[in-house]
Amino acid sequence: MAKQKSYETAKEQETAVLVAVTRKQQAEDKTEEYLDELAFLAETAGAKTLHRFTQKLEKPDIKTFVGSGKLAEIKAFVKQHGVDMVIFDDDLSPSQLRNLETELEVKIVDRSLLILDIFALRAQTAQARTQIEMAQYQYLLPRLTGLWTHLSKQKGGIGMKGPGETEIETDRRIVRERISLLKEKLKAIDKQNFQQRKSREGMVRVALVGYTNVGKSTIMNLLSKSEVFAENKLFATVDATVRKVVFNNIPFLLSDTVGFIRKLPTKLIESFKSTLDEVREADLLVHVVDLSHPSFEEHIAVVNKTLEEIHAGDKPTLLVFNKIDLYREEEMEELNDMGEGAEKPTLQELRATYMAKMHNPAIFISAANRQNIDELRDELFKRVEQLHMQRYPNYLPQQEY
Repeated sequence: MAKQKSYETAKEQETAVLVAVTRKQQAEDKTEEYLDELAFLAETAGAKTLHRFTQKLEKPDIKTFVGSGKLAEIKAFVKQHGVDMVIFDDDLSPSQLRNLETELEVKIVDRSLLILDIFALRAQTAQARTQIEMAQYQYLLPRLTGLWTHLSKQKGGIGMKGPGETEIETDRRIVRERISLLKEKLKAIDKQNFQQRKSREGMVRVALVGYTNVGKSTIMNLLSKSEVFAENKLFATVDATVRKVVFNNIPFLLSDTVGFIRKLPTKLIESFKSTLDEVREADLLVHVVDLSHPSFEEHIAVVNKTLEEIHAGDKPTLLVFNKIDLYREEEMEELNDMGEGAEKPTLQELRATYMAKMHNPAIFISAANRQNIDELRDELFKRVEQLHMQRYPNYLPQQEY
């Protein structure tokens, strides 16, 4: 097998155009919202979006994803502006990928490859890097014929953070062997993690879950008084971070996990099962929601669906609405646009809404402004104490903390 060689990092910011196919019954504002998320993903990966293309179809074209007229429009724009890549808001089949590369003669990136690329940028631990590499190979395996010819002409950039080689001699057999090797490596890492988890048996475990970029890492820092990386970008945290927290002389483990997202690649979910053990083995989930996002209800549904997929959907959950400061600002702008004067909603008013009835109770906070964090701490600690006392009924904690 030829020695693996990583591509050089692109020296200049890459440019991209975004493409989405929407069902005819889908509202235009929903399409724009999905493209906003795709643009944020592209920005997180390091690309600058120059234009967006959308087309309403009953279903994507089997050969080129979009129709011939739209494809010609994209091609003209790409050539005129010297665009580096075209990013699609769906997964492309191997044949679609090959046809689009042939027609557009630039790098083609679908949603899964873009997310995998961001994960590759963000991964810090050996486990996360191994899991992502395996997911990348599994993604590439059915696309070898088109991709390797294409990659041999590229020099770095988005979609090139992966496990690739520049030589075309890389074939399915070699990739399968690499996947097998990575699986064995993950088994060894899992054994080490099992021993670590075994040493923590008996302690109550709490996991922060939620859609990506909802503020979980900021909340983690507030609750555990630690410095966990937090940034206003998608997937700022890829590796699970676990901290020991003590209140009222009762210790528990708090973990910050990878954020979920719409259309999260199945292979990535599968390869991250060991990291998601922190979620599956938790006694309590803290589901963090970005209240300021217009589609927060859809985000809740995406997270709940993903939890079901990893067999963690039935766990006790505390619902926490974050970013109420931004929600208030948007509410005011909306009301002002409508010509209606109104004061910003108070916490009491938020607690009276249907959102508060999603869980009993639901907590409303602003982690960035440290607003209402005491209520979150009190409710969380109360639940942890209950779980701890169920496990150790004769334990007598201190009365002050």
